[in-house]
Amino acid sequence: MQSLDTNSPWAIVAGGFHQKGGMDKANLALAEYLLEQDVPVHLIGHGVESDHQKHPLATVHLISRPSQSFLLGEFALAVRAKIILRSLVRQWPQARVVVNGGNCIWPGINWAHYIHHAWSGPKHGTLPYQIKGAMSERWAQWTERAAFRKSQVVITNSKRTSREVVEYFGVEERRVHTVYLGSDPEWGPVSAEERAANRESLQVPAGRPTAAFVGGLGYDNRKGFDVLFRAWARLCTRPDWDVDLLVAGGGPAMPMWRARVQETGLVERIRLLGFSDRIPSLLAASDLLVSPVRYEAYGLNVQEAICRGIPALVSASAGVAERYEPSLTPMLLPDPENVDDLVERLLAWRSKKEEWRARFEPLSNRLRSRSWRDTAAEFVSIVEGDFVAQPTPDSALVGHPTA
Repeated sequence: MQSLDTNSPWAIVAGGFHQKGGMDKANLALAEYLLEQDVPVHLIGHGVESDHQKHPLATVHLISRPSQSFLLGEFALAVRAKIILRSLVRQWPQARVVVNGGNCIWPGINWAHYIHHAWSGPKHGTLPYQIKGAMSERWAQWTERAAFRKSQVVITNSKRTSREVVEYFGVEERRVHTVYLGSDPEWGPVSAEERAANRESLQVPAGRPTAAFVGGLGYDNRKGFDVLFRAWARLCTRPDWDVDLLVAGGGPAMPMWRARVQETGLVERIRLLGFSDRIPSLLAASDLLVSPVRYEAYGLNVQEAICRGIPALVSASAGVAERYEPSLTPMLLPDPENVDDLVERLLAWRSKKEEWRARFEPLSNRLRSRSWRDTAAEFVSIVEGDFVAQPTPDSALVGHPTA
């Protein structure tokens, strides 16, 4: 990679810069790498870790969410970020500008973590929730179409996402690059002592096999918990099925699922933990991660489980499935809607539980060897090699996307 220009700053527009959530973690890693290279960085978002707010080369632009609304917050970020970027580029014409998906329409570098055009789930829940969901989806699709079409360089988190950027938005293939996500050092193999301590903390009976589901419980069912629930209910009618399920994730559908678990008599077999920031501990206590997603641009929860040495059963369509070796194909779900297939694959895993843990070890080592710094360095290398010139501030404001 050619040496970085430490006179011209980079600007990153993101929802946040912190360790919570894959997209925010990725943007934080990029910011940290640039600061490490003595490059001035402007961080534009709703939240920034305190250490980076104090860095001498970091300029933080915090944008609040009106009424703590995520939808209004997205609109505020899109408007305020463009004003900040306009001023920045007038002062530094060679500044590198990174936006994330449709969070700001700007003709620079776009980091694609999710494609709203690729998934449009059914609208359930209360009428106000359905209306809000439809409005949010419409806004997201409108902005991402405009943002990707204006971008000079698009970085994606999987080959699946790269194909979708080309297919849905007509972006030239040569301008789209895949950069896989990194891993954290603490997401290493689970020791026997750690496993025992976390199983005790989570009140998992000694010797009881345990599977985990990590994901939000929304009404759109994108994460596929409804399919897993039906499969688990069927499995629990079998006397030989001795695996319990721990579910980490909150969302508007949580009360409905608590009631379903109670009604079906599965309280002892399915434990809904709600939102949790103890995912490393949850995985340490588990024997398997199950992720029957209907759409997933990547799947950082799957990668994190594998880094911990935990086998993961995931939909073949998820971006992270690209990382699986041929020997792990039986742990990929061809059709996330197929309950019968999910049941059979869970039974097959249970019959060779320890063998599957060993078979995942090479992939675990490979994923763990790639750090977030590696991701950031590759991102910057691609940008420096592909980026031509920053458009003038006025050209960045011309034109509106067609709906």
